[in-house]
Amino acid sequence: MAQGTETPAGPPDSPSPGATGSAAYLRRRTLRRGSAGWLLLTGLGVAYVVSGDFSGWNIGLSKGGFGGLAVAMVLMGVMYACLVFALAELSAILPTAGGGYGFARRALGTWGGFLTGTAILIEYILAPAAISLFIGDYVESLGLFGLTSGWPVYLACFAIFIGIHLWGVGEALRFSLVVTVIAVAALLIFAVGAFTEFDAGRLNDIPADPSAFGSNSWLPYGLLGIWAAFPFGMWFFLGVEGVPLAAEEAKDPVRSMPKALAISLAVLVFLALITFVSATGAQGANAIKEAGNPLVVALQGDGEPTTLSRFVNYAGLAGLVASFFSLIFAGSRQLFALSRAGYLPRFLSLTNRRKSPYLGLLIPGVIGFTLAAWSGNGGRMLNVAVFGATISYALMALSHIVLRRREPDLPRPYRTPGGARTSGVAFVLACSALVATFLVDRDAAFIALGVYAVALAYFAFYSRHRLVAAAPEEEFAALAAAEAELKRD
Repeated sequence: MAQGTETPAGPPDSPSPGATGSAAYLRRRTLRRGSAGWLLLTGLGVAYVVSGDFSGWNIGLSKGGFGGLAVAMVLMGVMYACLVFALAELSAILPTAGGGYGFARRALGTWGGFLTGTAILIEYILAPAAISLFIGDYVESLGLFGLTSGWPVYLACFAIFIGIHLWGVGEALRFSLVVTVIAVAALLIFAVGAFTEFDAGRLNDIPADPSAFGSNSWLPYGLLGIWAAFPFGMWFFLGVEGVPLAAEEAKDPVRSMPKALAISLAVLVFLALITFVSATGAQGANAIKEAGNPLVVALQGDGEPTTLSRFVNYAGLAGLVASFFSLIFAGSRQLFALSRAGYLPRFLSLTNRRKSPYLGLLIPGVIGFTLAAWSGNGGRMLNVAVFGATISYALMALSHIVLRRREPDLPRPYRTPGGARTSGVAFVLACSALVATFLVDRDAAFIALGVYAVALAYFAFYSRHRLVAAAPEEEFAALAAAEAELKRD
């Protein structure tokens, strides 16, 4: 048995009650296996991210200008590519719902597993709360049903889409795929329309700040502007790393997971390039740098709405729904895995008759709705989510490096191109992005640290003494410890 763990049927230091107690415990915490093939997983990876193409990224223009955001986007794209290749290998080794927590648990121990899982939870609970606010803004701006942005709209978002998740994972992922296809099609149509108005001279129309070191027309805020734009360069890719959280519900995850990760990232890179360049060149960086709906502004400027701009406005709502819906899925699966292993209260991992973790969906939903209704600051919540994300990226990349060096003979059905060098690049860039969050929103960074401190206190004083050895991620780590002990003997 792994140090610090217990079986689910006895006190912390009791001997194992045998397979019966463990089987009964896990039977009440089972997901529906084989529900998602590579296509649904690919759709999930794109759905996590697609709302970021419709808004948010453009604020990076006010931090770094076109050149600064372009460099930041390329560097963050490299970070995500390296991270995705590392996660493809890790998810093929350990295809469970734990995702990043499971990988870090084996490589970095219980503390590393909890630190990684908590960072992922911060991202996936805060991001849907923020997106519900943006959905409310879109509903109001479009005049849908005469509604204004407020708590009834936020409540409807959580209630309707959590209800679909409770219905079943297959149904949920198919719904997500349909909405994502609509959003992606809209981005392609937008790009065609925007390129008809494209003028390269508009890309660098933000006046240069003479006091900024290295400033010029392409880098109006100087070299430091590149670093400040890192979090916004991430918005073109933020969330794709959540695909491994669906591993337990995937068909043949060893093969489908690497394929889905690679294809979804390729789609996202393509969408990022055409959206960024076409939107900025259509009306100019200065015109869209602070717009809440930059694609609509790129099409119509200060003029009257056009048929195409109205279509993109509605499609932006579809993109927000796709990301909101899929991030709820990701958060529930990370919470499920941490709870099943005892890091969080165990009742949170109970599943219903349709094999959905109902409390893992409902409780984060209540938290998200409360934050949205109480705060009303979507930008701040997204910055907190980005802070959590960068911590998890650094720890997942480090997990890949550690496992490659400590367990070189571990069976790897898929191997990361470049090995530990690839994940090393991801680690360095993730740490750089983490520091950059302090340049963008220091308050958000300290809020995230405060949440982290509370979670770590809970783990240190309570849950680390009550872990469940029968959980798949814990068994995987215990096996490694046993093998290492045999080698020493």
